[in-house]
Amino acid sequence: MRLLQPIDALRAALIDPARRERTVLASLAVYLVLWTIYGTIAKSSQGLHPDMTELIAWSRDLAWGYKHPPLAAAIVRLWFSVFPVAEWSYYLLAMAMPTLALWIVWRLSADYLDVEKRVAGLALLMLVPFFNFHALKFNVNTVLMPAWAAATFWFLRSYQTRGAIYAALAGAGAAACMLGKYWSVFLLAGLAIAALVDKRRAGYFRSAAPWITVAVGLIVLAPHLIWLYRHDFAPFGYAMTVHGSQSLAATAYSVLGYLAGSIGYVATPVIVVLAQARPSRATLADTVWPADDERRLAAAAFWGPLLLPAAGALVSGTEITSLWSMSAWTLLPVLLLSPPALTLRAIDTRRILAAAVVVPLVMLIASPAIAILAQRNGPPPNSAQAALLAGEVEQLWHQTIPQPLRFVGGAGDLADGVATYAVERPRILTDMPPPAAAELAQSGMVIVCFAEDAACRDRAIAQGPAGRRVETEIVRNFLRFPGKPQRYTIVIVPPRP
Repeated sequence: MRLLQPIDALRAALIDPARRERTVLASLAVYLVLWTIYGTIAKSSQGLHPDMTELIAWSRDLAWGYKHPPLAAAIVRLWFSVFPVAEWSYYLLAMAMPTLALWIVWRLSADYLDVEKRVAGLALLMLVPFFNFHALKFNVNTVLMPAWAAATFWFLRSYQTRGAIYAALAGAGAAACMLGKYWSVFLLAGLAIAALVDKRRAGYFRSAAPWITVAVGLIVLAPHLIWLYRHDFAPFGYAMTVHGSQSLAATAYSVLGYLAGSIGYVATPVIVVLAQARPSRATLADTVWPADDERRLAAAAFWGPLLLPAAGALVSGTEITSLWSMSAWTLLPVLLLSPPALTLRAIDTRRILAAAVVVPLVMLIASPAIAILAQRNGPPPNSAQAALLAGEVEQLWHQTIPQPLRFVGGAGDLADGVATYAVERPRILTDMPPPAAAELAQSGMVIVCFAEDAACRDRAIAQGPAGRRVETEIVRNFLRFPGKPQRYTIVIVPPRP
């Protein structure tokens, strides 16, 4: 068929040793651009998610830790030192995370799969929502996608080669994962268990490789560990306050949801492989727990980080969610496709490639309708109206105060949104160590609250009894579709000498 000729040409380039690597890079670049454009259009009526504006706010006050570790905030700081603070550029950064993870998967899979299966495996991951829809919300979970992929790749290479370079890279990768989110302790534990259950463990642990990995990891983590100690391990308290102290029934329910949801997110590649290859029972058993050492090590490195959170939640009484498994799928193509008895035909690869090409194109076509539908459903005002609120705040500030706006406090999501969109890039006063009292007094501040949030409003008045209090209503229309009005309380606290 003429319509499939471009897919045949793409497959031919991907399996050709002379063109393979540059074709993969070009394909991933197109993938990155298509999903960035989709996100920019589809979410244009919604504004940036509060997780994203929060990271911008943190990036204005770089530290070795917040309620989460600092890697995501540092990446945001670096990114927006090059790119403008805009929704399109933020979605570009967000999609760079899964795109980089996909490239690492491509490189890693070369150790286990023939080229036909490598191509199919890469395309199958492009059908997993974690690598596109969910990744568009940049946060500490999306940062883990390339970090976990790199750490897993380097660990497996280190185990296979015992080389000092891969061992050091594995340590640095492990530290980067922990600097992304403490959830990464399950990756580290899973990889350690994989090393311990492998038959070749004696040779590995007698070599310098594991000790180089541990030493480099601790060196990279040291500044953050010192910060944790000096701040009384505050992030752990936050995590337990938000997700801990659950009843056994609630914990068990969340664990079942985690397992079922995680399987659901990757159901498409699993079903496609089962339908196309039709493996026997023996092949299925070899898929889940392979017979040979190399593949069994990879399988253990896959199952450990995926399943350990369930055991950890039950022991600690902590709530978990399937979205947190989004970084755990690096080895899925290896697990699904590496059994020698499982074969893929050229037509199978062509069909999988066609699906991977069609999905982003269809979603791109649908993106304007998605934006309109979101507008009609009423997007959350703390994100959809953040840019308008920031403009209102700056206008009110400069009506009476000649100096730049430096600090914004009040409701956390509102303060983060104002800090993101305000031209003068103020710093936030919520969830951050407070500035020196003298600095705050000399700079003044703005407090923003939802008008119906009496507690926030009372705190604002208490912080600035001499300030100017303004009630304002904001409506954000999108194209010709009206938005819902929302009232805000803005308190201007002027500088004091």
